Amino acid sequence: MKPIHVAEDIVSLSDFKNHASKMLHRVQTSHRPIIITQNGKPAGVLISPAEFDYLSEKNRFIDAVKSGLADIEQGRVLSDEELDKALDETAMG
Repeated sequence: MKPIHVAEDIVSLSDFKNHASKMLHRVQTSHRPIIITQNGKPAGVLISPAEFDYLSEKNRFIDAVKSGLADIEQGRVLSDEELDKALDETAMG
């Protein structure tokens, strides 16, 4: 995700409502999020579907790495020999 441009990428809810189509197009072409404010405070962030997918996948990957590290710390690991044996048993049914 590219960094926001404060002058362009922070808009009021009323501006967003009035120019939603234009802003949707801008999010997809600029690859920058748009922060939508309500009563002068951040209320939402608009990102492209591709950016959402990327961030979701990145989050799943980080969670998987954390889970693997926790398994290592708790000793929930197999040696090469144990893994080979488990795979052979699974393959044989």
